[in-house]
Amino acid sequence: MNATPVIELKDVKVYHHARTGGLFRPNIVKAVDGVDFSISRGETVGIVGESGCGKSTLASVLVGLQPPTSGQVLFHGKPAIKRNAGMRKQFGRSVSVVFQDPATALNPRMTIQDILTDPLQIHGIGNATTRAAKVKELLALVGLPQSAAEVTPSQVSGGQRQRVAIARALALDPDIIVADEPTSALDVSVRAQVLNLLSDLKTQLNLGMVFISHDIQTVRYVSDRICVMYFGKIVEQGTAAQVFDNPSNDYTKKLLGAAPSLLHI
Repeated sequence: MNATPVIELKDVKVYHHARTGGLFRPNIVKAVDGVDFSISRGETVGIVGESGCGKSTLASVLVGLQPPTSGQVLFHGKPAIKRNAGMRKQFGRSVSVVFQDPATALNPRMTIQDILTDPLQIHGIGNATTRAAKVKELLALVGLPQSAAEVTPSQVSGGQRQRVAIARALALDPDIIVADEPTSALDVSVRAQVLNLLSDLKTQLNLGMVFISHDIQTVRYVSDRICVMYFGKIVEQGTAAQVFDNPSNDYTKKLLGAAPSLLHI
């Protein structure tokens, strides 16, 4: 693991004005409320909490889609909220995202070959020959047959679509991947396969991974470190063993008691 985190958040807040408030007393939704967080290569950090706790907003800050209301975002130790063109390009190559539903995250009109080639073209990496070789390498890496390159996302199963989404996230050789509920849209029988794939890739490629889920048992399965979110705050964090064997927060205890595993770990 590198000494300097790839991304570090310091006292990050994301506040939204709700429509229900009045002119002089607006209702403010504190989606993320003073979060400190870091992710380095070679580790998986799980973020767990119920729907609406701020997990996905935090993910949007991590991948640069949501500017924070206040606080610091550091990229390799440098301020990264206002990025110049050079840092934006570097950030885009270094940080990838895997979304919840591959059916909506992948362009249905493009072949899988084009989907995987697209990031390379946008960043001006390689030529037609090297890009085609990279697509073959990516398909092999996520356990898909080479024939998958010729079809569109609708012609493969949900689990295979998520493998395509993971392959696309790996196309630019990123430092970290932010996976936002990557298995919740999949059948139970396929979830363990995708989780095992993500774990194997992290080890093989020395990736950093932020794994976001409402299922604490799933997070335990893949994470080195777990952060429990509640109403926009991280209320508990520690190693997976610490959080499971000796939870200190009441909300963590409720999560552990209320979430039977679908993976039969």
